[in-house]
Amino acid sequence: MRFIAITLMVLPWGSAVFAQEQRTGLGESKESSPSGFTGAGSGSGMNAAAKAGEADGGGEPSLGGPRHPLYRLRPSDVVEISFTVAPEFNQTLTVQPDGYVMLKDAGMVQVQGLNLEEFTAAVQKAYTGYLHDPQAAVALKDFDRPSFIVGGEVGKPGKYELRSDTTVAEAVEIAGGLTQASKHSQVVLFRRVNDDLVETRLLNLKKMLKQPSLKEDAHLRAGDFVFVPQNEISKIARYLTKPSLSMYMSPTQF
Repeated sequence: MRFIAITLMVLPWGSAVFAQEQRTGLGESKESSPSGFTGAGSGSGMNAAAKAGEADGGGEPSLGGPRHPLYRLRPSDVVEISFTVAPEFNQTLTVQPDGYVMLKDAGMVQVQGLNLEEFTAAVQKAYTGYLHDPQAAVALKDFDRPSFIVGGEVGKPGKYELRSDTTVAEAVEIAGGLTQASKHSQVVLFRRVNDDLVETRLLNLKKMLKQPSLKEDAHLRAGDFVFVPQNEISKIARYLTKPSLSMYMSPTQF
């Protein structure tokens, strides 16, 4: 009986010691996290935030790439090169259709697809044999501005600059609005994904314009092509006389 009583007295004390050791261990694990947070993201928040704001020269946002990639040179872009210690080599060049520029005394250099930082390095490398320390600065003077095209049954079909956030409905208005021969219930938006793939989207502009909001109206991207097709009545109108044409035409058909 005495042995049993001693055992019962020792057990609670041993449990308290084990609990104290558990609390001490948890406290040490918390202190090991420099940010004060526990979990999978502890200690990596600063790096993740820094990487999120970085600009990069490649990648596709729709595929998980950077949201703001650096601009890369294209044919017809105009670049200006200036040298700190050799101003006689300063020059303004236009990227040729084949993607090359002709550097003064240094020959042809392919620049298509390079961002300005890479282009600067290419220029300095090209002049290494001509200048002792070719320190060059480059600037983009002119470039092919983002644009979209509207074709088909609109007042002024053509190419327009994409200067701000623009939707398909706004693009149609910019292009002179719809004509009487338009079938605005089947407006087509063409968007090039890559050299081999073009994405198409069919928009019922007629339905959207009758709604109080334009939530379904697509926002344009550079290079988009908006096409407004011709309605069925206008296709056969030239074969019909005016009296017979009025029998087929009604506001619900447009």
